[in-house]
Amino acid sequence: MARPRALLLICSLLPGLLLSEAGKILTLSLVDSSKGPMLEQDSRDDISVIDLYLPWLSSFSFIRIPALSQGGSHHLLMDRVSQILQDHGHNVTVLLQRANLLLAGFKEEEKSYQAITWLPPEDYNKEFKKYFDFFLKEALAGRDTFENFLKYMELQGLQCSHLLKRNDIMDSLENENFDLLFVDAFDLCSPLVAEKLGKPFVSVLPTTFGYMDFGLPSPLSYVPVFNSLLSDRMGFWGRVKNFLMFFDFSVKQWQTHSTFDNIIKEHFPEGSRPVLSHLLKKAELWFVNTDFAFDFAQPLLPNTVYVGGLMAKPVKAVPQEFENFIAKFGDSGFVLVALGSLISNYSSHELLKEMNSAFAHLPQGVIWRCKPSHWPKDISLAENVKIVDWLPQSDLLAHPRIRLFVTHGGLNSIMEAIQHGVPMVGIPLFGDQPENLFRIEAKKFGVSIQVKQIKAETLALKMKQVIEDKRYKSTAVAASIIRRSHPLTPSQRLVGWTNHILQTGGAAHLKPYSFQQSWYQQYLLDVFLFLLVVTLGTMWLCGKLLGMVARWLCGARKLKKA
Repeated sequence: MARPRALLLICSLLPGLLLSEAGKILTLSLVDSSKGPMLEQDSRDDISVIDLYLPWLSSFSFIRIPALSQGGSHHLLMDRVSQILQDHGHNVTVLLQRANLLLAGFKEEEKSYQAITWLPPEDYNKEFKKYFDFFLKEALAGRDTFENFLKYMELQGLQCSHLLKRNDIMDSLENENFDLLFVDAFDLCSPLVAEKLGKPFVSVLPTTFGYMDFGLPSPLSYVPVFNSLLSDRMGFWGRVKNFLMFFDFSVKQWQTHSTFDNIIKEHFPEGSRPVLSHLLKKAELWFVNTDFAFDFAQPLLPNTVYVGGLMAKPVKAVPQEFENFIAKFGDSGFVLVALGSLISNYSSHELLKEMNSAFAHLPQGVIWRCKPSHWPKDISLAENVKIVDWLPQSDLLAHPRIRLFVTHGGLNSIMEAIQHGVPMVGIPLFGDQPENLFRIEAKKFGVSIQVKQIKAETLALKMKQVIEDKRYKSTAVAASIIRRSHPLTPSQRLVGWTNHILQTGGAAHLKPYSFQQSWYQQYLLDVFLFLLVVTLGTMWLCGKLLGMVARWLCGARKLKKA
């Protein structure tokens, strides 16, 4: 026994010694690290199995470029990616925007990676804050429109321009000579920064697949288009709708990309200006924040890797104040309510009133993440409700007495609920949340309700339906088994595939040749045209020959009669 143990110890230490000069990474963000999230979902997944295969890995540098002011969930995910890579021997640098517009209330945590900070102009920060307040209020009123989203993307483009104009920042990044960039794919500025630096990049997609087209095969007969609210099991009219929605999606994606046209013209010389739709396909890898337990099965390319559940962590005991509250309700258990980091600061008076009244109808206790300082004085808090500024979401979802999770439908929250087998009631607000919660309903481990439809009685009925119908719980537990039984953890996949492309000098061997083909070649339109011309030409020629034969026969008969 001593020899195998000694060998195992040597094998586990050797990669750490040989990886001591491992990669240097830079991440770019427009949120302030001084108020970074507590990262209650953080975990230390064991990836020594992956490390054992990498004794020859040399020094690499990385830059992480997360989304520009996309809010807490995006920052949490990209922070986690950076921390995992740093913890496994790479040298990570993060570019952070210091205007903390969207992360108010997050708790500070010390980071082991390096950070470079920058600050956009004050007038831009004021304009962005003013519009984002309007954007969220419209969403909470059920008026989330594509026009509002386009305006939001225009402000993102303006912020991108401010960054690209900062020669001191861009020169500093270029001088660091990073080996690889990690970008939040939701932010279209990030790949432009990578292109400006001339460095390869890896995209992290924090949303569902359909949000953007990055070259995946997507047969419309069973792969639903984003915002179609269809499952993979479509009938005839479902396929008709999906086909038509594809054209709508293509137009909207073109409009979204067009918001960056002027920025590209301003910062890239003529003749070398990138096209965003082409630039997205240059990503070496796509790490997608989803899982087979949640998403519909669809064709994937070799450079597409699921990392849903990356935020999961070992369960800890909940703080005593929560345990004391839960104990009051005995076997009835409790309901956890968390509508995301942004919404906790923007909830409307009417919404709070209706939700509070709905919770009062439940026999369970309710732990609700909602700022006490924002609670309206004219609304009496229900006796079974506890509101808090912050809560250990992952640990509460793992509590044996939890009965239901009321969520806004963010992917990080959904992945945590699936991890612990907790059924859900979703209240989608904007972005990918309606699509996420449609999948929850299609998979039958929860239901959803539109924010403009929320009345106390309606919401209470939805919650009681999910709590009392045990099929929702059993389906959620089955999804948890699927999620937990992967042969590799999300952290192992993240680190293993990153190291793979660093060793091989890129991911060209993982990308199909279709990325270099024209659209008409991909869809064989030139082949169809050729075959059509040949077929029509052959038919015309046969017609001519038959005509000649017919005329010859007619002439021969006339001669014979004569």
